Amino acid sequence: MELKGRAAIITGANQGLGKAIATHYVQAGASVLLVARGAAMLTQVEAELRALAPLSEQVIASYSADISHPESGPSILAEAQKHFPAVTILVNNAGVYGPMGLIEEVDWAEWVQAVQINLFGTVQMCRAVIPTMRKQQYGKIINLSGGGATAPLPRITAYAASKVAIVRLTETFAEELREAHVDVNAIAPGALNTRMLDQVLSAGPEKVGKSFYERARKQEAQGGASLDQGASLAVFLGSAASDGISGRLLSAQWDDWAKLAGEKEHLARTDIFTLRRIVPEDRRAA
Repeated sequence: MELKGRAAIITGANQGLGKAIATHYVQAGASVLLVARGAAMLTQVEAELRALAPLSEQVIASYSADISHPESGPSILAEAQKHFPAVTILVNNAGVYGPMGLIEEVDWAEWVQAVQINLFGTVQMCRAVIPTMRKQQYGKIINLSGGGATAPLPRITAYAASKVAIVRLTETFAEELREAHVDVNAIAPGALNTRMLDQVLSAGPEKVGKSFYERARKQEAQGGASLDQGASLAVFLGSAASDGISGRLLSAQWDDWAKLAGEKEHLARTDIFTLRRIVPEDRRAA
């Protein structure tokens, strides 16, 4: 019961990784407000999670909203405050790939909309909850990044640009909120077999490129990364065990993040799990 007594807002919670995180949170004892655009699916997930809740005092609620709209952040927080005495955790999971294809050929409005959802939506949710977390001198903000943050992602440029921005935003908010004891971290969940993979396969090699398309087909056949790994890392980052770990991009699949609780002092003195510029001296040293 790592999250007993904690309340979380989870966006994009009606399917895929968001639903997996919500499920793990409920099983870990957290109360949750599920947020997504698809109201019908959201209501179904709410009912499923209520049946799973191990504690009678847990609150499982849902609220349909589009985080890309500027008014959504305050309205989501207001809804959470109807249900919870305090909002301890924000999980910014909602995101889209956006248009796929060469930058000069994709629809510009769709490109902008993807950035509005992935980046602006995340910022707006953070702006909404940060004053509350700062006042209570405690909180956890967990942002979802992805492969676009750590390597070029040709033909899916809105996603790549917004996800790398999420990581730098995470590092910057971590510094702004350090004195308020609010930890801000990002998760790279790995290549997941979710609706986003379906979108890549539907787009085809002409839009996403032959190499990326073949990787997607191989991923589909092999099953992709585990949703449970990403959800378990989200539980760790929302728990007291991760207090003091902040400003990091952690891979659910490849990093030994479960051991970080015992390495906080060492971690604070390094730049591992962060974005940085590689300079010639680094390569010569290697």
